[in-house]
Amino acid sequence: MDNTRLFLFAATAFVGMLIWQQWQVDYGPQPVIAEQSNNEVANQDLPNLVNMEDLPDIDDQSGSKNIEIQNDTLQASASLITVETDVIIVVIDSRGGVIRSVKLKKYPLTLDDPNEFLELVHSSKDTVHILQSGLRNRANTAPTHHSIFESQKQNYIMAQGDDELLVPLTWRQDGIEVVKTFRFIQGDYLVNVEHTVLNNSGSDWQGSEYRQLQRTRPLSESKLINTYTGAVYYNEEDKYTKFSFDDMEDEKLKINSTGGWIAMIQHYFLSAWIPAQEGTNLVYSISSTNRYPATYTIGMRSANKTVTNGGSAEFNSQFFVGPKLVERLEEITPGLDLTVDYGVLTFLSKPLYWLLSFYHSYVGNWGLAIILLTFTIKAVFYKLSEASYRSMARMRKVAPRLKKLKERHGDDRQKMNQAMMELYKTEKINPMGGCLPMLVQIPVFIALYWALLETVALRQAPFILWIQDLSVMDPYYVMPVIMGISMFIQQRLNPAPPDPIQAKVMMALPFVFTIFFAFFPAGLVLYWIVNNSLSIAQQWVITKRIESGGK
Repeated sequence: MDNTRLFLFAATAFVGMLIWQQWQVDYGPQPVIAEQSNNEVANQDLPNLVNMEDLPDIDDQSGSKNIEIQNDTLQASASLITVETDVIIVVIDSRGGVIRSVKLKKYPLTLDDPNEFLELVHSSKDTVHILQSGLRNRANTAPTHHSIFESQKQNYIMAQGDDELLVPLTWRQDGIEVVKTFRFIQGDYLVNVEHTVLNNSGSDWQGSEYRQLQRTRPLSESKLINTYTGAVYYNEEDKYTKFSFDDMEDEKLKINSTGGWIAMIQHYFLSAWIPAQEGTNLVYSISSTNRYPATYTIGMRSANKTVTNGGSAEFNSQFFVGPKLVERLEEITPGLDLTVDYGVLTFLSKPLYWLLSFYHSYVGNWGLAIILLTFTIKAVFYKLSEASYRSMARMRKVAPRLKKLKERHGDDRQKMNQAMMELYKTEKINPMGGCLPMLVQIPVFIALYWALLETVALRQAPFILWIQDLSVMDPYYVMPVIMGISMFIQQRLNPAPPDPIQAKVMMALPFVFTIFFAFFPAGLVLYWIVNNSLSIAQQWVITKRIESGGK
């Protein structure tokens, strides 16, 4: 902040919170995300996900117990189907139509290899993040995500100029035919999933649709900046609600929801299931900790539908796997944009993000957009900052007189305080005048922190020269050093603390915060450099004016 003492209080508390969060993280190996062919995925030692405990309960209003399903499919994977559009590469398991892999073609894993795409949905020996869906009924005449489907092809590629790509899978048993169709849209991360039930069994068929997201805990977390990874759900009654992996272990989620959605979120990205908004669903969770790797599932199950003999019915849902692009999420369904998690200061972070995006639309560089946003914030708080600097300049002006008072009264703190108050009254100085205006700006700083942290567009976004990714720390630590220097200069413009110990602590602050900011994303450090530079200019002008006898 502009006032160094207030900055110490706010930043220490903020960094302390981050450090406390990090102590909660178990240190482990980095997850291995490797490029794999279809055959490699099919033949690798996948975890034993064929376990009937990851199926939702059957909706049985008569009170009968669920029918036990014989598990004779011990293989983790059957044959795999690859689907490629202009933005994603998807691997669908013919066992259940499970989405086992989704790679994002516009989001490389690293800058070094632009053709190694981020694999958001994946399935490996130690880490799992998959999407499952299926139908359930008491008679066991419905395909779950463990049932074997037939596919016409093993590879689907969206041709240039096509608006959509259909991938149908078929399941048949006892006169029931179910066609599970994935509808991929050009340029979109949203996929429609349709279960069409054709009943020629000789009797009525009744069943429900379920969709669920299953994943393991992350193998590692950021050592300093820790964002939420886990399940969330939304409906009009409960609004946006987090349900963490620990929550799943403590209790089973089981609530009725009209419309809404479920999701697994992480930094910058999410996977979500969106049902038909007019229907009623049961939102549930499943914690499978008795196997390796332990998995956590959040799901939604629809109400039952009855299909008469010779008739048909459809179950429709959508899933989204991709980046947290606020504008697109707002279009899909109410509340989905809340997965861009700004915390309790969303009402401030969203306008800041909007303004940042507005500037980027004109300058085309996110670093320049951050600079313009900083100028804007500084202009909005100009008068508050001016009052604060004027108060500090007056304090600086009387600092020699305060020093003499301290020498005169020695260790008599009572007389020293009385003399200080008399001096402040004579010179019309408010000791809190430098702090109170800054307090108003603390929420804005925190809101801007989360706005920058949650903006996926900053991921791998270049600025200038060596800064090729504003979402990670400066590889050469140049910007943190510049920030530390600016903080030192700003501190020299502030009145020196009368207490020697406090003065030494203040002198050490620029070095301490240089170390802290060395691990912060370059975009955040850029904001502080620009903010400090503007503050120095404003404070220097006001200080010189006061010291020369002006107001």
